[in-house]
Amino acid sequence: MRHLPLAFSLLTAAAAATPLAAENRIDGQAPNAPALAAYGDLPIGVRRIDLVHENQIDIVGIDPAAGASADLPRYDRPLTVEVWYPAVAGATGETSLDVYLRDGITEVALEGRAVRDAAAADSAEPLPLVIMSHGYPGNRFLMAELAENLASKGYVVASIDHTDSTYRSQAAFGSTLVNRTLDQLFVLDEMERLNADANSGLAGLIDTRHTGLIGYSMGGYGAIVTAGGGLSEAAMGWAPANTLAIHEQGSETHAAMADPRIKTAVAIAPWGMNYGLWEAEGLAAIDVPMLFIAGSDDRTAGYETGVRAIWEGATGVDRSLLTLEGGGHHVVAPIPAPEESHALGVADHYIDPLWDQVFTNNIGQHFVTAWLDIELKGDTGKAPYLDLVEKGDDGVWSVNEDGSVNPDHSYWFGFEEGAAAGLRYEVLAAAEDPAPVPLPASVWLIGLACGALGSAGRKRRRAA
Repeated sequence: MRHLPLAFSLLTAAAAATPLAAENRIDGQAPNAPALAAYGDLPIGVRRIDLVHENQIDIVGIDPAAGASADLPRYDRPLTVEVWYPAVAGATGETSLDVYLRDGITEVALEGRAVRDAAAADSAEPLPLVIMSHGYPGNRFLMAELAENLASKGYVVASIDHTDSTYRSQAAFGSTLVNRTLDQLFVLDEMERLNADANSGLAGLIDTRHTGLIGYSMGGYGAIVTAGGGLSEAAMGWAPANTLAIHEQGSETHAAMADPRIKTAVAIAPWGMNYGLWEAEGLAAIDVPMLFIAGSDDRTAGYETGVRAIWEGATGVDRSLLTLEGGGHHVVAPIPAPEESHALGVADHYIDPLWDQVFTNNIGQHFVTAWLDIELKGDTGKAPYLDLVEKGDDGVWSVNEDGSVNPDHSYWFGFEEGAAAGLRYEVLAAAEDPAPVPLPASVWLIGLACGALGSAGRKRRRAA
């Protein structure tokens, strides 16, 4: 297992036999964790918010034979959101999170640092908002380790339970594709409403004008669409009654969803490119800087024809790609596998067979912190953490005993010697003349099989 020496493995195995292992901690720090993985100085609170998005199309209730002109069923769509935020100093109380595992039946406790329903900090200035979206299926706690870490550094993090897409509500796949972006934008509006509500407990705390998106897997799909990446015509067949047409590239409906409050997005193992959901036009319309994170052996979202192709195709913006060599779909994002998940046979949903999950959680915390601090807070002091030689293995460690570095030192800033092995960080700037994204023949065949109709319209643009 990468970055997990034998002695540490033995210690971990011994700890598994003690009651401490059953705590399922989400705040772990590996011995060689990069610098920005460390928690910030702020106390953390967490609270649940129940929202209702009224009068939405009920994708699950649509007759599969219904045409685009059919009178589609509607419903009031419930959404549960978990919000992590900086809390008042000295806050005490419950710090466990009751969550359902991948089986959708077993409920377990996660242990973190956030205090349930703690009073929010009295911040001198409102804090940037991060909207977080899980995979399919998943839930609002799947990236809890990243959410509370960011909250300790001065962010308000709203993590969504996407109805029809959680472990307990998993339903029609088309609902997930249609609703991800709609859910994200609705939650953004609701967080702005709560910020203005003197009785919300979050009044004055949230700066929605500086919002970032973080999405994992299907959540990454949603982040890309919300960031401007309109879907291909071939993708329209993935949902009934042409309901995906609102997200089609170049359509007026997709253009109308552009929201200037969203300043950046982070997509971890985003799903969809390997099934033809985007093509060159849609990816070139992404209009906020993006950080992509992926394992090079991702067999769910794909790498060369998946995440990497999205990164290459987002030619309209500055974007970066962090690759974990040999990593699979679950590397970086999910919480460490809860102890109970092993006996239930669902631990593979949370772990990577090659990389240690706590360490990769720390890698994610490090890079996401640097990225968001720059993009949402304007903290240029974090730039050295992203100014790196491409391959971690190629960095030269040249440090003197007193800690001073020599001119030939080029190791990744913030990483201990050897800790960047197997990592690759690449940067592409916005191109004035975007090159088309080559798609494999299999993608075009899928597109032909879908045979969907789309709608035409103007290209999407986001205001500055």
